[in-house]
Amino acid sequence: MTSERTQPTTLYPELDEDALKRYFEALTSGDTSHVAPARAAEIKEARAVALPVRVKIPGARGDELDGVLWKHLVGPRERPAVIMPSPWTSLGWLVYVAQATRFAAAGYNVLVYSARGFGASGGEVEVAGPLDVEDGCKAIDFLTAQVGAEPTKLGFLGDSYGSGISQLVAALDEGQRVHAVAALSTWGDVGEAFYENSTRHIAAVATLLSAAGDARLSERTRQAFDDLLANRNIDKTLEWAAERSPFTHVDALNHRRVPVFFAHAWHETLFPANQTLRMFQALTGPKRIDLSIGDHSGPEMTGMLGLPNRIWEDAHRFFAHHLKEVDNGVDTEGQVVSQVMWSKTLESRPTWDAVTGSTERLYLTGAAANGEGWGKAKTDGGLADKPDSGWSVRFQTGADTPATVADAVVTAGYAEMAGNPKVYPVHAIDRADAGVWASPPMAVTTKLRGIPRLHLAYTPSAHHSTLIAHLFDVSPDGSAHIVTHAPFTRLDGEPGQPVRAEIPLQATGYDVPAGHRLMLVVDARDPFYGDANQPRATLDIAADEDDPSYLDLPLG
Repeated sequence: MTSERTQPTTLYPELDEDALKRYFEALTSGDTSHVAPARAAEIKEARAVALPVRVKIPGARGDELDGVLWKHLVGPRERPAVIMPSPWTSLGWLVYVAQATRFAAAGYNVLVYSARGFGASGGEVEVAGPLDVEDGCKAIDFLTAQVGAEPTKLGFLGDSYGSGISQLVAALDEGQRVHAVAALSTWGDVGEAFYENSTRHIAAVATLLSAAGDARLSERTRQAFDDLLANRNIDKTLEWAAERSPFTHVDALNHRRVPVFFAHAWHETLFPANQTLRMFQALTGPKRIDLSIGDHSGPEMTGMLGLPNRIWEDAHRFFAHHLKEVDNGVDTEGQVVSQVMWSKTLESRPTWDAVTGSTERLYLTGAAANGEGWGKAKTDGGLADKPDSGWSVRFQTGADTPATVADAVVTAGYAEMAGNPKVYPVHAIDRADAGVWASPPMAVTTKLRGIPRLHLAYTPSAHHSTLIAHLFDVSPDGSAHIVTHAPFTRLDGEPGQPVRAEIPLQATGYDVPAGHRLMLVVDARDPFYGDANQPRATLDIAADEDDPSYLDLPLG
């Protein structure tokens, strides 16, 4: 089981529900006495062109969806439109009121709605299943009927849960009526997000269940979540997930070259970046991805509060270009814009492939390669440019170590965004419970850009084995920050037989300062993941001249 510290009850801890309600009340009444002056001016401008009206949208199976429509009061009915399915929260469409108002003021008709099973919408939560797709298509029908004309061009925008629904509607709408998508804190492959390298993401699933405490989950949805937590019926759950994965339907998006904008966080704990990047790479139409410091939905949160926000600004610019044909340069700035941890420097690259310029291979070696005086454990292994022989590391399973993904799902990312990432006490890692390898101090700043890859040869003493690889940046004083990580599980193997593990760590954009070391920590337990290890088992990692273990570092 995962610890309670990893299970927030909301995916939007920074949102002020009362402030959002006051904003919406001011929008509908015109009384701005209870909102800030900047919001009052914004509301007055928006009310001059489009008044929001509460609506009930006929959804799939006759279930009504709770929503709000911003329909323009004057001017042509034929204008672009934006539809926004809600995130995974009982607040439903309310989280979008500030941004929907901005879109309306910019000339769009706007429809926001709470996804089925959430808030005041009918039906049950299907996790972006066929009924959610049908809801999105019926939302297009509803908007068209209410406005009295088809949109000149239509965009779907969603954050988190709504982002997956948006991609799927764009791919599967029979009328092919969606002309662009903005998907913030999104996913490409639900199966990989929940079950990475045969390892269950139990903290992520438990968090989604906790955050949906007020929602009405369908029997199939609850079964899928319960099965994954209980480690049963995994194949059926992955089949269920595939239908809900935009990656499964990417050919439909590519057939029409639908423009897609992604936003994602480097340290995403709900939908880790690699599966989203795989979806991004598979898209062949116009595309852009913004990568930021933080965790799920955190980087775009200030925009939901109505404050200036880079990600929302880029989403507006992306829609302005692709739905209104505004020549604003968004198509020439490069497909990838990333924020470097922890400097917050923004970098632009023409493609994801161009993010990595070269690769450096560091071999796992014995203690001698590490030099004298490193930390308390001078017997730690090294990361060196040549393989070494005659060394071995054995550690036991069953015990957690201070090397963990984060303190908590979602919420730990806010400290990172504020410039206060978690400091890890790597000196306190019990070497009986982990293998540790460190590089010499970096001679110059090392720019890690892309997906580090660990090739690890190990021998488990049991049929099943789980390990988690953590990569740290360690300063001269011994304090450490996490760079990236990934889990790996081997199921149904023979005890005592070597395993060759190919482990892509999660993508990163990180500068390791001169004088700092990289440290690889491999242990057997983390509260974020399901543990397949058997009691009192051991994992052996040893030198192998024919197949040495190594870490490939992507360099910018």
